[in-house]
Amino acid sequence: MTRRAWVLVVLNILIPGSAQLLAGNRRLGRFGVGATFVLWALIIAAGLTFLLSRSTILTIASMSISLIAIALVLAFYAVLWLILTLDTLRLVRLIKAAPSARGWVAGLATILLVATSGTAAYGAFVATTASNFVSNVFITAPPKPAIDGRYNIMLLGGDSGPDRDGLRPDSITVVSIDAATGAATMIGLPRNMEYVPFSEGSPLAAAYPNGYGADLGCEVSVCLLNSVYTEVELMSPEMYPDAVAQGSEPGIEGMRDAVQGITGLSIQYYALIDMQGFLDLVDSLGGITVDVATAVPIHSDETFTTVAEWIGPGVVHLDGYHALWYARSRHDTSDYDRMARQRQLEEALLEQFTPANVLSQLQGVAAAGTRVVKTDIPQASLGYFVDLASKTKNLPLQNVELVPDNGVDPEDPDYDHIRQLVAAGVAPIPSSDTTGG
Repeated sequence: MTRRAWVLVVLNILIPGSAQLLAGNRRLGRFGVGATFVLWALIIAAGLTFLLSRSTILTIASMSISLIAIALVLAFYAVLWLILTLDTLRLVRLIKAAPSARGWVAGLATILLVATSGTAAYGAFVATTASNFVSNVFITAPPKPAIDGRYNIMLLGGDSGPDRDGLRPDSITVVSIDAATGAATMIGLPRNMEYVPFSEGSPLAAAYPNGYGADLGCEVSVCLLNSVYTEVELMSPEMYPDAVAQGSEPGIEGMRDAVQGITGLSIQYYALIDMQGFLDLVDSLGGITVDVATAVPIHSDETFTTVAEWIGPGVVHLDGYHALWYARSRHDTSDYDRMARQRQLEEALLEQFTPANVLSQLQGVAAAGTRVVKTDIPQASLGYFVDLASKTKNLPLQNVELVPDNGVDPEDPDYDHIRQLVAAGVAPIPSSDTTGG
């Protein structure tokens, strides 16, 4: 009876349902074994598909409806394995096994129950959480094609708050990604850029044919790039009547036309992240490590003059609060210094936040992301971009900062020069491989 107990427990793990076929309810056993073979077939099919077409699996795993289906399958197996394991313990008849073996048999069965049924149940929870996040953040729409072999994504960091009327993008970046290699260039745009041109044929180009605020002589703040969002969103939303239906906002579409006019790039997608949300996101992932070259102050007053604390210098691990101050500190610093620090944080996020630590903190990440992230990237493109990001992660990031050090005067910008800088920055890097491989 002791040997019988060990055999049944091990069989229940190797082929769930086989213990019932040998010593219990054969109908239940056939159902369990059949379900086991189906699971094996699904795993083998998924593995082969991953090897042959990785993006297909990533796409399936990043769509809301697919994640719900995965959650239901995992929940089914969690319940099935629980029933089969408890029934196996009944069939074992521990009372008839050797006293010295009873605890070991029951302990092994319990451990394996947690490892199988518990893992499946947790997987169902993760899939459900991810599905809610995907459906709340990403839109349902057809994917857009690459343009000139690249995807260009506008990243806006918002400075909204209870004491502010509307949102103004505090950080404006374009990430241009080679659709084949994943090589990425980050283009930083100063928020105080003036006389901004807009995309040809856009509503704002018609309203400001000579550049944003040029006819006013730039005597008011409306001339600045980061004012475009507020003006369109609060005062002229009728310029972009279809924005909301397309998963966007009038202000965001105004910013898109401005960024396209400045850089000469076509922007397929955008992502807007509120600064408070950035804080929550960093905290949910356990912080971020950066090398601080020059100490950065944290202000203790609204005039940004009194210093309460310093960040760095040296290698420091920042929580969300300190990461946000590192990105936004204004004391004895310039907008261009802030742009450089923001770019440093963006690169650190890409390098340090792996699928493993995102998955381990998925609930917190999803909660933070759902509250603060807005984008028009469709669910159908997520798998492709996840696959592309894995390539980007292994390549050096190129940076093009539209700042005075690169010959750009935000108060009197030469937009032909700016577009030349951008075009050079996104040009493919020649491969050292001359074999054509």
